[in-house]
Amino acid sequence: MAQSDTVTRILDTAEVLFAERGFAETSLRNITSKARVNLAAVNYHFGSKKALIQAVFARYLDPFSERFHEALDELQARHGEQQIPLEVLLETMATTVLTVPAERNSLKVFMRLLGLAYSQAQGHLRRYIHEQYGDVFTRFVELVRQATPGLPDAERFWRLHFMLGTVIFTLSGLDALRDIADKEYGEQVSIRDLVRRLRPVVVAAMHAPLPATLEEPSHVHPEAG
Repeated sequence: MAQSDTVTRILDTAEVLFAERGFAETSLRNITSKARVNLAAVNYHFGSKKALIQAVFARYLDPFSERFHEALDELQARHGEQQIPLEVLLETMATTVLTVPAERNSLKVFMRLLGLAYSQAQGHLRRYIHEQYGDVFTRFVELVRQATPGLPDAERFWRLHFMLGTVIFTLSGLDALRDIADKEYGEQVSIRDLVRRLRPVVVAAMHAPLPATLEEPSHVHPEAG
């Protein structure tokens, strides 16, 4: 069912204000004033600020989750029993990420929101994302595990989050980075150009040698110290 104009206006306004100011710093009155609706409309359609925040994320994550499941289905059907290469998994995820925000405000806005979900005290949001979309991310991580059998699980966890942090920082600051590239190097960079440059960096990071402390067992004698 199509959303009402009021609901769409509230969500459009909320996601931009949340991305610009943060969740705690953006009040419902800030949103209603800019969206030109009354507080009763927000309460009627969403019930609370927490529910509104979750609804903002659902606009991106619902279609992303559905399409990413479909893309992984296609990959697994194509590769059969063979291991899916890490490069292919990351390219598939990037392609899916790029297609969804084009239907909303922008990729930059969503990346800022995603970064805020983990950098601000929004435990309810992390729980919501885990409960509603954990299955697709769990599926992706399992395929990454199969593609990186030499990585301990804890190290893989960190590297995936380092990768996520790199992607969020880069794409949420896209306008500034494009401006620097244009003025300093005379380059006009599209989002897809940026993803092509980013891909080998994150793939190399996932395949990097283990730190020595993880690669080799301790040689300290059990009775030492």
